[in-house]
Amino acid sequence: WRGAVWARESQGARGWSGAAAMAVALCNGDSKETAGGDIKDARYQYDGALVILDAGAQYGKVIDRRVRELFVQSEILPLETPAFAIKENGFRAIIISGGPSSVYAEDAPWFDPAIFTIGKPVLGICYGMQMMNKVFGGTVHRKNVREDGLFTVNVDNSCSLFRGLQKDEVVLLTHGDSVDKVAEGFKVVAQSGNIAAAIANESKKLYGVQFHPEVDLTEHGKDILKNFLFDIAGCSGTFTVQSREVECIREIQKKVGHSKVLVLLSGGVDSTVCTALLNKALNQDQVIAVHIDNGFMRKKESQTVEEALKKLGIKVKVVNAAHAFYNGTTTLPISEEDRTPRKRISKTLNMTTNPEEKRKIIGDTFVKVANEVIGEMNLKPEEVYLAQGTLRPDLIESASREASGKADVIKTHHNDTELIRKLREEGKVIEPLKDFHKDEVRALGRELGLPEDIVLRHPFPGPGLAIRIICADEPYICKDFAETNNILKIVADFSASVKKPHTLLQRVRSCTSDEEQEKLMQITSLYSLTAFLMPIKTVGVQGDCRSYSYVCGLTSKDPPHWDSLIFLARLIPRMCHNINRVVYIFGPQIREPITDVTPTFLTTGVLSTLRQADFEAHNILRESDCSGKISQMPIILTPLHFDRDPLQKQPSCQRSVVIRTFITNDFMTGIPATPGKHIPEEVILKMVREIKKIPGISRVMYDLTSKPPGTTEWE
Repeated sequence: WRGAVWARESQGARGWSGAAAMAVALCNGDSKETAGGDIKDARYQYDGALVILDAGAQYGKVIDRRVRELFVQSEILPLETPAFAIKENGFRAIIISGGPSSVYAEDAPWFDPAIFTIGKPVLGICYGMQMMNKVFGGTVHRKNVREDGLFTVNVDNSCSLFRGLQKDEVVLLTHGDSVDKVAEGFKVVAQSGNIAAAIANESKKLYGVQFHPEVDLTEHGKDILKNFLFDIAGCSGTFTVQSREVECIREIQKKVGHSKVLVLLSGGVDSTVCTALLNKALNQDQVIAVHIDNGFMRKKESQTVEEALKKLGIKVKVVNAAHAFYNGTTTLPISEEDRTPRKRISKTLNMTTNPEEKRKIIGDTFVKVANEVIGEMNLKPEEVYLAQGTLRPDLIESASREASGKADVIKTHHNDTELIRKLREEGKVIEPLKDFHKDEVRALGRELGLPEDIVLRHPFPGPGLAIRIICADEPYICKDFAETNNILKIVADFSASVKKPHTLLQRVRSCTSDEEQEKLMQITSLYSLTAFLMPIKTVGVQGDCRSYSYVCGLTSKDPPHWDSLIFLARLIPRMCHNINRVVYIFGPQIREPITDVTPTFLTTGVLSTLRQADFEAHNILRESDCSGKISQMPIILTPLHFDRDPLQKQPSCQRSVVIRTFITNDFMTGIPATPGKHIPEEVILKMVREIKKIPGISRVMYDLTSKPPGTTEWE
């Protein structure tokens, strides 16, 4: 334990997370109440429970949720929790999460290797598998092949972990490091091509999987967890939690007392459920519900929100703060490399192109406007709490210490900025849904009696359309642009490329299995395709880390064959790690890729264009009765102007729209809707036709990317 404390201190003064404080309490045999809980006796109260050791995975909380769905008690503790604390407190088994670090790096997170020798069954996921292999004498190397996305792995279903599964299973892989030499006493029990996808030492009940069984994208992941929890670890499955609603109400009443609460309402399901909970927990005069129109709302959004909430008996104060947001600023580090406390003032929002800076300005401006509302109502700020509908995925993706001390920042959520974190540290923020995922919030909304049209409403981000406009004042073209384009040419014309050997052809072959190469041959023989980079960047999540990378465009002179396009969208980011998103471009085949952009900022005209495109697309989705078939459908405006004759040197002055359909249960992972399978193709084609009628639109594109490697939103 002393070593763990030293390791934590040596990482810098980041402070202890709630989970780490709990680990201290466990080691001392203290009550969990000292670590922020309500359970009186920590020692032995975890008898039969599972401990999840957090190595910083984006999916760490999803593991916890999956385990609890199977009625097994679970607790998330820091990776450095000592083995004796786990043993003494009666945990039955251990799961080690994935994480963004490399086991061979000098600054790899510290852990107690004795966790593998205390007689507890262990399941190491991704980074956890590599840790296990290294401890027992195996080796781990960074290979040329990176796996990000869905893959078919071959499993040994005689292994206890995979009992009852098929020989071939579809799983989610997100890694660059791979097991090289397998540790003594272990055997490979699943393979992805020539890469070890799982290892096992059955006699010691130690198992490692390189993929993520906790996510929906791994088709039989829940069965793998069942096998580990019940058949291997012997858990009972008798853990049921009291109504989450009662828990939330108790938390609100205890924290607020007789003070007032200002709740910021977007009209989405999260903030509406949060407000309904506050209304139930407190007196009506204690709750001040405010809807801030930031100028980035959808067409008629604020009016619709106000009317919907009035029907629920929630009185809402609507504040038009568009001007404050357009001209909003925030303080930022001097540079990414600067580690000193020095700060600089950002550009105004309407002149900012960096997506992280846009989110931070918007988040901080929300708080500033909220403080102005408090002042106008003659309330004392120190006597008012700020309530938010923050969810667990928001905190995980922002790498908040509330969720994980080690997770990599994927994007800063507007409700988890530096200013919000400061208020949180002062105890002035109430977030009753911070341990909930989206589907659980919907279930809670039903319990609170909210109507289905509110409960099933598609999410709309707090920053609104501001993060659905890819702002740029210059093209994004790095030194790898030309080489990546050459690789994409080989992929798009693979059947012809194999006849003309090229040094880059070998790179394509080394990243693909024989089966995939065969499928690539078929697709490129049947369809005339073009693939190229576009000079813009979007945010993604690759190997548990944030990526800010290129978009690949696919065009064809043939009508789109969606299954083939989805296959290519999975394959391309794996071969080219500098690509995190793939789109299909509707219309005639593009022969001349573009290398410049239309200067684009958050101006009134640009916002109006996107607002109309968003309105047309969602109107068609509703009229076609397809809203329930997908989880979310962001409409994105990009600064790309196609179909210009390079000889005429026509300037870039138009923009293109992207339709991003998304299907998910938890918003931590997900897939695009395949036209003709998940949603009628004619619905998508009708959207394309209507959007093309909007002045200033060059082309319409369709996002083919799953999450990972692309995030739900483009920024």
